[in-house]
Amino acid sequence: MRARSFTAWVTALFALLAGLVGVPQATAAASAVDAGTAAQAASGTFRNPLNTGPDPYMTYANGAYRLTTTQGDSIKMWSSPSLSTLLDADPVTVWKDTDASRNQHIWAAEFYRFDSRWYMYYTADDGTDDHHRLYVLESDADNPAGPYHFKAKLTPPNHTNDFAIDPGILQHNGKLYLAYSGINAYQHNGLNIAPMSNPYTVSGNAVALNGAGGCSEVREGPEFLNRNGRTWMTYSTCDTGKPDYQVWMMSLADGADPLVPGNWTQHSGAVFSRQDARGVYGPGHHAFFRSPDGTQDWIIYHAKTTSDFTYTNRTTRAQKIGWNADGSPDLGTPLALGATQDLPSGDPGSGNYWINDDGRSSGGGTVTYSGTWNSGTGCAAQCFWSDDHWSDRAGNTATFTFTGTRIALLSVKDTGNGIAAVSIDGGAEQRVDFYGALRTGETLQYLSPRLSDGAHTLKVRVTGERDSSSGAAFVSVDRAEVYTD
Repeated sequence: MRARSFTAWVTALFALLAGLVGVPQATAAASAVDAGTAAQAASGTFRNPLNTGPDPYMTYANGAYRLTTTQGDSIKMWSSPSLSTLLDADPVTVWKDTDASRNQHIWAAEFYRFDSRWYMYYTADDGTDDHHRLYVLESDADNPAGPYHFKAKLTPPNHTNDFAIDPGILQHNGKLYLAYSGINAYQHNGLNIAPMSNPYTVSGNAVALNGAGGCSEVREGPEFLNRNGRTWMTYSTCDTGKPDYQVWMMSLADGADPLVPGNWTQHSGAVFSRQDARGVYGPGHHAFFRSPDGTQDWIIYHAKTTSDFTYTNRTTRAQKIGWNADGSPDLGTPLALGATQDLPSGDPGSGNYWINDDGRSSGGGTVTYSGTWNSGTGCAAQCFWSDDHWSDRAGNTATFTFTGTRIALLSVKDTGNGIAAVSIDGGAEQRVDFYGALRTGETLQYLSPRLSDGAHTLKVRVTGERDSSSGAAFVSVDRAEVYTD
């Protein structure tokens, strides 16, 4: 029996009973559909996650996708010519501050190009959350990856000493506006918009918007789309630690003044929210980007694979959006982590492919096992193709053979998981702890060093050792992602 956690045992038991009595296994079926019913051409597809961080912002510029996610003590940027290789891209630190008033809890950076310069907007504090304020950097040249220099603090006159996070820029009727989440009459984290005279100067008081949201505590992360005669502002609601973190929307007619609250029309209900059958919880804090050829609109967002209240396990994901007959954006429903999707139009691809724990592969890869391993579909939507392998027997191994330049291992972290020894091509072993205080699925456990292009082996050895907090020493094998860039 799978001695990982009580929840895992219950899930496996339900799956078994469902099979016996003919009850549809919705979560497993949804995950299998998302993964695809057959291997697709690797060069034209990708799978989430794109990054292990939360609060993503991305744009396509200068021949590459440019991504930032919250790192806490700095601003890092990942760049890649293909969406399929963002997870294995090496980050560049574009900003690290020495000013003690603003060098901690650096969150939610976004960057925009104005007049051949890039402006990086973000929030930071001095170590106290309520001291979060908004700041902007300016690039030294026309390069989104910097270098940057500090430009200004962004402070509406009527909120000079107030909490503020999640800056976003609205471009409307030829003018700029700073939208953000901060103290107002409606929430501690409420929606505010202030005028700007240039990309680094707030020129007037902020106006509060009373956005609906399905729960009372948060309205944050405002983002904008303009099409069909309207500007659509989407924003996240509920605490991001909750599984019910979700996206709501309001809109503004072209030509209308965004500083007049009555000009905004509230959309009824969430437009992007949890999908339990796909193992997606808390989808939100998002942004929009265009495909490389400019013909498609995409959403990038963070979400979790656990329904527990937690700020951990928020990973960055992307999927294409559409447009409704009434002109409003159709954000769709969040896809399962690991779902195979077509790359954005104009994306050159890379030849990446996956290897499943049962030996199936969309490219030239295999996995073999020594010793006795358990296998099954009890992890349902939390795992790729709804299945995985696991063992706690010291000395048992799983060996992946692949052709490429890098390999990533994604699998379940759990309260009953232990420590694996991972090695490449018979080299030195690296200890990897598969334990997690909360059960989470398709977690990035290991990313190999960059390798010469060619045939390689990766061995995962069960050590039988475990963290003192873990209840057992299981090692999980689920999905390997092989990179050929």
